[in-house]
Amino acid sequence: MSNTNHSLALLFPGQGSQVVGMGKHFAEKYPVARQTFEEADEALGYKLSRVCFEGPEEQLRLTEITQPAILTASVASLRVLETRLPKPAFVAGHSLGEYSAHVAAGTISFADAVRTVRQRGKYMQEAVPVGVGAMAAILGMDLAKVTAVCHDARHGEVCDPANINSPEQIVISGNTAAVERAAKLADERGAKRAKLLPVSAPFHCSLMKPAQDQLETDLNALALQKPAYPVACNVDAELVTDEARARDTLVRQVTGSVKWEQCIHLLIDRGVQTFIEVGPGKVLSGLMRQIDRLKTVMNVGDEASLAKTLESLA
Repeated sequence: MSNTNHSLALLFPGQGSQVVGMGKHFAEKYPVARQTFEEADEALGYKLSRVCFEGPEEQLRLTEITQPAILTASVASLRVLETRLPKPAFVAGHSLGEYSAHVAAGTISFADAVRTVRQRGKYMQEAVPVGVGAMAAILGMDLAKVTAVCHDARHGEVCDPANINSPEQIVISGNTAAVERAAKLADERGAKRAKLLPVSAPFHCSLMKPAQDQLETDLNALALQKPAYPVACNVDAELVTDEARARDTLVRQVTGSVKWEQCIHLLIDRGVQTFIEVGPGKVLSGLMRQIDRLKTVMNVGDEASLAKTLESLA
């Protein structure tokens, strides 16, 4: 990477962006992408690359495979992109994507990140027995109203905003019955839509505390470096510029809500005009349009999107 572009931020997607075939064309065309997948295979001790490129989809959907798979596909895209682009001023990632952002910033080595997110997926999956927790997307209802709905639906159980994605979309998480009550209440109180999500666990709420405690042990064992770029962290929607804070925010992120909309506003306030979503899918690009339509948003996940993005930036 050459000089820094002070109005550029890179964004990295989280769980839900996985698709069979992701990274395959990059790995065939660019040695640096192929090496990234090989490095992940070696770090994990199995052929993650094969699951990414060929599936089967049900295997790719297992949380402890999904997390390292998205991270690897994202870092492969990053490595292809970064030699053709000025340095970004900031990086951010959605939930799991925050690990990709820290790899981009040099806070965590890629191999350590791959192993850590496999364990993160495993711990999150095991934290709550299947069926005990749920998540629901509430569309077209503001945060204050969603928070009130969660509060009124709790009845002594857990129910909280988990992903504050955009003004249009907030995901809630907690005990199944409480989340079902909240979805019904949101409908009654004027949400455009409230729908239960097909997820395997109630992420980003206090039910994830056992996973957070296990992950903390793993993160404490890693050697982290000072980030080369400030990382907008999900849990506080603030910029992280040192390794101790990076570790702390990644730990708290497991039970904390993902303040994505606030992170994007933080970056816009710091002068970011152009956002590039690096990795599979266009989930964050879609959210960006709901947060601020006036900002430029592009994505790089395959050869076609890379060419288009480089052309737009030229």
